[in-house]
Amino acid sequence: VQLQASGGGLVQLGDSLRLSCGASEVALSTYTLGWFRQAPGKEREFIVGITRAAFTYYADSVKGRFTVSRDNAKNTVYLEMNNMKPEDTASYYCAGRKAFVVESTPSKYDYWGQGTQVTVSS
Repeated sequence: VQLQASGGGLVQLGDSLRLSCGASEVALSTYTLGWFRQAPGKEREFIVGITRAAFTYYADSVKGRFTVSRDNAKNTVYLEMNNMKPEDTASYYCAGRKAFVVESTPSKYDYWGQGTQVTVSS
């Protein structure tokens, strides 16, 4: 299973950005998806997860600013990021697992997309 993350870029403080996670050969509706990010020199950090039933879970660092959603017709999961801050600068990854529950530990996910870089300037 190959996931594809896209939509990264350079934005300014307070701007918004939407990331997408898609897959060409599997139905993402059958996977629990997580978004992670990793800044240089730091560990990969869980930021949000969405179950097959679209229950969502957010890390405190992004709660109220980021929103995850599914569009099963487009086989895509989105991460809407608002009111962005310089500390949001990182490579962002989407990951999938067949289990029903969201996990915050990267090793619990079986499938990963390539990272997409997000840079927030002040």
